[in-house]
Amino acid sequence: MAADLIRARWFDGRQSQPQPVLVGLQPGAGGTTLALHPLARDAAPLLFAHGDVGWPQAWSAARPPRMVLVDLGDRGSLEIDNTAGWQAALVAAGTRAPLAQRMQTRWTVFVAVLGMAALFLGAFYRWGTPWAAHLLTTHVPLAWETSLADRALQQLDRGDLQPSKLPLQRQAALTRDFETLAAGMTPSMRRYTGYQPQLALAFRSGMGANAFALPGGTIVLTDGLVEAATAAGLGDDALTGVLAHEIGHVVHRHTTRMVVEQGVLNVGLGLALGDVSSIVSMGGSLLTGLAYRRGHETEADCFAVALMRVTGRPTAPMGELLLAISGKVQRQTPAGAAPGLLELLSSHPDTRARAQRLAEGQATGC
Repeated sequence: MAADLIRARWFDGRQSQPQPVLVGLQPGAGGTTLALHPLARDAAPLLFAHGDVGWPQAWSAARPPRMVLVDLGDRGSLEIDNTAGWQAALVAAGTRAPLAQRMQTRWTVFVAVLGMAALFLGAFYRWGTPWAAHLLTTHVPLAWETSLADRALQQLDRGDLQPSKLPLQRQAALTRDFETLAAGMTPSMRRYTGYQPQLALAFRSGMGANAFALPGGTIVLTDGLVEAATAAGLGDDALTGVLAHEIGHVVHRHTTRMVVEQGVLNVGLGLALGDVSSIVSMGGSLLTGLAYRRGHETEADCFAVALMRVTGRPTAPMGELLLAISGKVQRQTPAGAAPGLLELLSSHPDTRARAQRLAEGQATGC
């Protein structure tokens, strides 16, 4: 037994001078136990359960400490000069350092954990976030969306947007086309069962040639887009196709999903990393703001093609309009609005290919 014991100095908190003792480590049911053997005659060993010992942190073999300090709680503390012997006794007793300590002392463990964390975060972002956001979005009240849309539109009307200058007869004709689209939706085209937003078309000037959807059912069409279609020699089917795309944003609740996705991603990063810094939080915003918007655009494209087909309208003019104004759109997304179809297409490198597919009555990714 003596060969397995380590010499130490015991400060028992009662005497000013330390007592020489021998320390032994043994495996126990709740973890490694410590036995303290005073060298005084007839002194019984003191046994400490794993939880009664303040175990020192592990260290790198290349940089061992000069001395090991062991906290014994109200029984004082130990000083051990034989650091190698202490480490060997821990290994022999089956002690395993916590993962956090092993990451600090072994770079291979750190790299392995870092790789696993990256894989987990990637999988959570790719599959977990959209899944969780979809489920949570089903519980978001329509009233919250309409309230958000009303505030956003009021703010825009005080800033970037101005009253439409289109003749009332022109607005009425486009509104009739819009209402025909809305009435043509089939139950199978609705992403969320029971979600029945009141679709409404609003006309504004400003912000160039664009159209965008607000949550809850309001879709804004700018005079600039109507003028762009006229300048390209295209009829109202081109504008109707764009409106069908924006209805797709509403039906799929894309703005609400982006808000929920951002919240889910930030919460997930917080749980995984413990403390989300401003950089990580900003990274989450960029991820949801770029990648998920591309997926939303694909969904809206597919919805537009299906709705135009159901209502007996061609999608070729829509594709031609996108090609005509590509690269000439003012890239502004109002707060609380889904990104406009034209704005997003103009910022994507595959604009021509997507527009060509729409002109052929199809959409990429459907």
